[in-house]
Amino acid sequence: MTKEPKGGDNEGPLVDRATRSGTALRVILLAFVLLAASVAFVVFKSQLDNEIVLGILGILAMMGIFFIVAAAIGFVAVMPQAHPDTLARGFLASQPDGILITDKDGRVVYANAAYGRMTGARKATEVQTLEALLSRYRESSEALYRLTNGLREEREGYEEFRLLKPLGVHTASGSGAHWYRLKARLLTGERAGGKTLHVWQISDITSERDDQERFFKELQHAIDYLDHAPAGFFSAGRKGEIYYINATLAEWLGVDLTQFTPGSMMIADFVAGEGMALIDSVQAEPGQSKTETLDLDLRRVNGQILPVRLVHRVRSARDGAPGESRSIVLARQEGGSDQSASVASMRFTRFFNNTPMAIASVDGEGRILRTNAPFVKLFSDIVSRDDVDQGGRLEAVIHESERESFHQALAAAKDRQVDIAPIDSRHPVDEARYFRFYVNAVIDQSDEAPEEAAIVYAVDVTDQKALEAQMAQTQKMNAVGTLAGGIAHDFNNVLTAILLSSDHLLLQARPSDSSFADLMEIKRNANRAAVLVRQLLAFSRKQTMRPSVLNLTDVIGDLRMLVDRLISGSNVKLKVEYGRDLWAVKTDLSQFEQVLINLCVNARDAMPEGGTITVTTRNITPDEATAYHYRGLPAEELVLVEVADTGTGIAPEIMDKIFEPFFTTKDVGKGTGLGLAMVYGIVKQSGGYIYPESEVGRGTTFRIFLPRHIPEVVQVSAGGVQAGVTQGGDGGRARLPEAGPGGSAAEPADLTGKSAVVLLVEDEEAVRRGGKRMLETRGYTVHEAGSGVEALDIMDELNGKIDIVVSDVVMPEMDGPTLLTELRKKYPDLKFIFVSGYAEDAFARNLPADAKFGFLPKPFSLKQLAVAVREMLDGSN
Repeated sequence: MTKEPKGGDNEGPLVDRATRSGTALRVILLAFVLLAASVAFVVFKSQLDNEIVLGILGILAMMGIFFIVAAAIGFVAVMPQAHPDTLARGFLASQPDGILITDKDGRVVYANAAYGRMTGARKATEVQTLEALLSRYRESSEALYRLTNGLREEREGYEEFRLLKPLGVHTASGSGAHWYRLKARLLTGERAGGKTLHVWQISDITSERDDQERFFKELQHAIDYLDHAPAGFFSAGRKGEIYYINATLAEWLGVDLTQFTPGSMMIADFVAGEGMALIDSVQAEPGQSKTETLDLDLRRVNGQILPVRLVHRVRSARDGAPGESRSIVLARQEGGSDQSASVASMRFTRFFNNTPMAIASVDGEGRILRTNAPFVKLFSDIVSRDDVDQGGRLEAVIHESERESFHQALAAAKDRQVDIAPIDSRHPVDEARYFRFYVNAVIDQSDEAPEEAAIVYAVDVTDQKALEAQMAQTQKMNAVGTLAGGIAHDFNNVLTAILLSSDHLLLQARPSDSSFADLMEIKRNANRAAVLVRQLLAFSRKQTMRPSVLNLTDVIGDLRMLVDRLISGSNVKLKVEYGRDLWAVKTDLSQFEQVLINLCVNARDAMPEGGTITVTTRNITPDEATAYHYRGLPAEELVLVEVADTGTGIAPEIMDKIFEPFFTTKDVGKGTGLGLAMVYGIVKQSGGYIYPESEVGRGTTFRIFLPRHIPEVVQVSAGGVQAGVTQGGDGGRARLPEAGPGGSAAEPADLTGKSAVVLLVEDEEAVRRGGKRMLETRGYTVHEAGSGVEALDIMDELNGKIDIVVSDVVMPEMDGPTLLTELRKKYPDLKFIFVSGYAEDAFARNLPADAKFGFLPKPFSLKQLAVAVREMLDGSN
């Protein structure tokens, strides 16, 4: 341990154990050699005549002589002078902060003079460890504890703490409260001689803290002055987030500053009307600042309006991006004379900017003189505030196809004409947006703008145009659907007569007859025509539906093999992604299968070079339904079925026509154009929604949304089950087995009449005649009527001795449902069958819930008619 030398910045360390350890090593070496010689002499004294002993003593003697001679000539230093690293030690000694180096057990290895001055140690024996110094005070002991634990975990750090008294009595900072900063570092490896050393640096930061406190007080005074200034002030970031708002403006707006945090509010949160368009229009050049004075309204927290004048300064970044802004808010003086020019101007500006219509004044050449906030917002992507200041022309916001009309309207305004026709124009860039411009002449020019020739009002009518297009499309589809339904009804009557007649002839012909093959061809083509009629009915939503509760996962799983066969050989892959826990839906199974098959076949045809068809199902929550932004899609629980392909896509100009019947892009003979029309009709009749999305060259996606089916709860009482639902939703009607044209239904073993009496009511003579003849061949007694009124007369003539009535639905004078209602008054148990080409639900909803009847869709064959009558007579319900 050495004493502290004097010399200012070159003061030596109070403690340096490294030099002392080198000197001790040399002394120990010399003592060992001498001790070894003495011990050897004493032990082997009696054996001096032994040659080996003499040899050993000789060697030790030579080593001693060599050490003494080397020490004498200076080759070996017995007490060598220390040769420390002068650069490192000089650096540590010159540090103004106290440096203390300890081993991992806390023993002092090195302490510089600054540490001694700071802790009051004048010599090495007075140096104290940090634990001894700082453990007396809670603040410093906790800081030391955290840093020590950090070093044990090989984490360096620093802590700051405050002591009521300084560490040493000789510090130059006085005897008051002091602040200290304690840093802890690790020293390992060769720099620490292979050991682990802890390096502590302690600094007196009292003066620094005093400066900070003084600056903070000055800042507090400045903030207090700004807070209580007679004008409002706020500072905002690049995105409009408010980082500071003074107390004056907060009081005006009703903002609770105790709840305010920087960035929690946006400028748009308290700007009323279209004022944000004016604020956003203030843009500076890259790297520059710009200041504008704006008259607008602010919105208080309670929703009230605060008219203000805003001095808004914005600075742009070097790359031109919006920068931070500073704004002064001046409230309009209350209680003053509203007739003053400044107040009147402010009031007009407020009204001008808060009108819901975009307004611009122009001169005789069409140059913009003044605009309001809605105009700046509506055409922000075309005309900027700088364009207005530099005399930009209004024709820039009008599509080039309508600019001539605008020039004519402007000329009429210059001539002070009235009743100038409005101009409908598309957006110059985004042609999906539409505007309507009204040009009004200026009768009395103001002193502020004597060159003002016209006031132009602009209204965004994009939604109106879209609604008009949607209404036109809806009306068009409804008209086509009505036409298709009417045609299908007439076709069904014709096809029914053809099928009944062909069946009658086939009964009389033998397969060996030459006419037999022709009769079969007639029936086959009639059945093909019936398929087309059913597609028309599907489009017009008038086909017969047999809805049932379905799990679409099972439906698509069962259908996947069929679809694979349909697309095989076309280098097209089918991929199915099933949604988990899919909700149930209610629709006609066979009809929905037709929807999926049709969409997959269309997708296959759209990928002549191959690709992938992806069928996806999943549940859709109300929030997810809203996020699709599809017009007409309700925010409710739905099940989504998505069919996507990677094909050629659909051109935008034909997207609105794809669901129209007989519209097709396929070659002649490769499609009827009824596929997507049928898909549209089935989905709509099921209560669902279908939306196509397509991009040319990328593929097409059809999204089908079906309502989630939630079964009604059946209440159970002591007396049994109460009717919580109707009989399958079908009232008392009988479910007759339905077969496709030419197909076979499950039929009774005996189809003969057994002397039953049938009343056949049909306004189409060919159908009535064919039906009568076919039933009579089965042994029935048939009475025929051409209308409902005639049928009532026949019933009266026969005194109700009719076993079953087979009636058409649509007839002149009295239709089928009315006939059933009238007959039930006298004959409540009379059996009744409706035949119609329309959907059963189209007329059944108008019948009483307890009405019992059967239904047979047109066109039908002889066998289907016989099965329906026989089952109804046998009491099938």
